[in-house]
Amino acid sequence: MVVNRIGIAGAGRVARALGRLLRDRGEAVAAVASRTRSHATAAAEFIGGVEAVEYEELAGRCSHVLIAVSDDALTSVAARLARGGMCHGAALHTSGARGAEAIAELGRAGVECGVLHPLQAVNSPEQGVAALDGATFAISGSGEALRWAERIVALAGGTPLRLAAGREALYHAAAVMASNYVVGLIDASVELLRAAGIPEDEALRAIRPLVETNARNALALTPLGALTGPIERGDAETVALHLEALREMPPEIGALYRAVGLRVLDLARRRGLDEAYADRLERCLRNG
Repeated sequence: MVVNRIGIAGAGRVARALGRLLRDRGEAVAAVASRTRSHATAAAEFIGGVEAVEYEELAGRCSHVLIAVSDDALTSVAARLARGGMCHGAALHTSGARGAEAIAELGRAGVECGVLHPLQAVNSPEQGVAALDGATFAISGSGEALRWAERIVALAGGTPLRLAAGREALYHAAAVMASNYVVGLIDASVELLRAAGIPEDEALRAIRPLVETNARNALALTPLGALTGPIERGDAETVALHLEALREMPPEIGALYRAVGLRVLDLARRRGLDEAYADRLERCLRNG
């Protein structure tokens, strides 16, 4: 498969990281566009050797366009590309929550459309280039778009994850829970430790081995095999003590404890927790 010239629509962290990664792998990244010329210029400088243009100008310079913009901008950016004359080739967007229908205006113009979503955290363009090397990418689409998505994954040395049509939001919710929500859980844990008199820097150092060990165990042994703690043991008295103490904290932390606790209780039941203990724990978590 030969990709003649690639355009990047967007100038954020993911757009810059993917553009640079493709450029480093020898792909013909020709131009980058953004809502403002200054953003496009900054992205072009980071990627290296590419031109900063308007969205409508990408069609005249590129056969394939990677659209890495916010979800609420996908439709308008696709419309601008179509107005600029893009009517062949392929376009991929990097939203994990939306399918190819998000850029349907390009599809109606004759462009093959699909999705390429990196299942990886990109905190900065520089970190993103390294993080995307070997990452898993969720892909979907048809024809030229799917073949191009597969090529990009191969160039990145990554693993393709094929999305079922119409199930993108479930996939993305899973990704959010495995990444952003883990950050939220750690933040809640640190807030509780601060309330217990432990400074934030000490709290983060203290829980790091706990977080890393449990994450490794859950991924290596499965969550069912990795489960430990008071719910796994059926210790409703300890859970009740926790819930009582949490009454002095912001209500969302107590709600978080109860919601995740109910999920952990489901795991404990599957591991064989006595139903009398499980019922007592469930009453505690739902009513605490």
